[in-house]
Amino acid sequence: MLETPSLPNDLETYWLPFTPNRDFKARPRLLARAEGMYYWDEQGRKLLDAISGLWCVNAGHARKPIVEAIRAQAGELDYAPSFHFAHPKVVRLAARISALAPKGLGNVFFCNSGSEAADTAMKIARGYFAAKGESGRYRFVSRARSYHGVNFGGMSLGGLPNNQKGFGPLVPGTEHRIPIPYDADKDRFTKGELTDGEKYADVLESICAEFGGETIAAVIVEPMTGSGGVYASPKNYLSRLRTLCDRHGILLIFDEVITGFGRLGYAFAAERYGVVPDMITFAKGVTNGAVPMGGVVVKHALYEAFEPKPAYAIDFFHGYTYTGHPLAAAAGLATLDLYRDEGLFERGRALEPKFRDAVHTLKGAPHVIDIRSIGLAAAIDLQPIEGAIGKRGYEALNTAFFEEDLVVRISGDTIVLIPALISSESEIARMVEGVRAVLARLH
Repeated sequence: MLETPSLPNDLETYWLPFTPNRDFKARPRLLARAEGMYYWDEQGRKLLDAISGLWCVNAGHARKPIVEAIRAQAGELDYAPSFHFAHPKVVRLAARISALAPKGLGNVFFCNSGSEAADTAMKIARGYFAAKGESGRYRFVSRARSYHGVNFGGMSLGGLPNNQKGFGPLVPGTEHRIPIPYDADKDRFTKGELTDGEKYADVLESICAEFGGETIAAVIVEPMTGSGGVYASPKNYLSRLRTLCDRHGILLIFDEVITGFGRLGYAFAAERYGVVPDMITFAKGVTNGAVPMGGVVVKHALYEAFEPKPAYAIDFFHGYTYTGHPLAAAAGLATLDLYRDEGLFERGRALEPKFRDAVHTLKGAPHVIDIRSIGLAAAIDLQPIEGAIGKRGYEALNTAFFEEDLVVRISGDTIVLIPALISSESEIARMVEGVRAVLARLH
């Protein structure tokens, strides 16, 4: 008689991303329910969400208008193909996003994540120049410590070595980097945007001189480096990049997967800085994290370059099964309504100085060696333990969760706080005091 094989427990079967899996499974951090600014675990313990889900739940969890929109859409139209067909809500959502984008960016291509948005933008850039007869423009310039997702294109553009090692070779033409606009020797504990950013942008001229500006398709930057540690673009930095790109005929792409939809107090950070790129990638906050969705907003000239002469011919040989999914589109429309009706972008702007001042009170706390903040995002750098980089940060994550009822983000030995746009001043104070208590407990 054959024996029934023993089945692994549920926890053993799950492979978590960006997580020390063995340690997690020894002491799991399970979130069972969410509402507003809070999570609850399976035992009913209430935890303050200090990271907006993962940079995405900008309007708070389980918002009823979004929930109802998704529920109604599932009963009306659960799926529609995006190859050769469309549905009314995705058409309306494209128009709404276009209206929020800087003037001149008019066409929206949807995908399902920020990673897919980065790869889509890369294909648009190369395809645009190929259509113009400039297929020699294949290089991309990105920035140190940048994050453009984990698909092969975006991973290759990224400036975080741990995300790349072990997965090479990378996409050719993506190895060019300009420096992060930050000098750790003199810029520590600076509040908000730095000045004197042009010198960092001017490194692009050196790359153009060495490799030829005529070989570069696009420069891609995050207006605020998020996953790499919350580094704001200095004043005049992005406008200088715009000038240099125009000089060499290079496209400028803003990766606004994190900064889009209120994180820096505006629909897009491009508005905050008064700079119009050629493309903006977005995701996360477009649906408040309720349903996966991403996309790229492009200047109309890029869209037109793909139009073939025969009316029956395909414009862009690219797309995904779930491009513009009906549930995601319904969630996106409801989310944009919430942002508008509750004035959440304006609320984010009003909260920024209060959040900034609260976070910077951690200067002088144990192990803190730097604090950076911009909009509703802040990074608290901790002194690494010698020979064990990342250990102190991971200890902070666990201490916050198990002892302070607080959900924080870590990147190595950096604690990141990302309050939702609906945060109250008392909740911001609770986040900061929770981190202060965590720091006092660290080894």
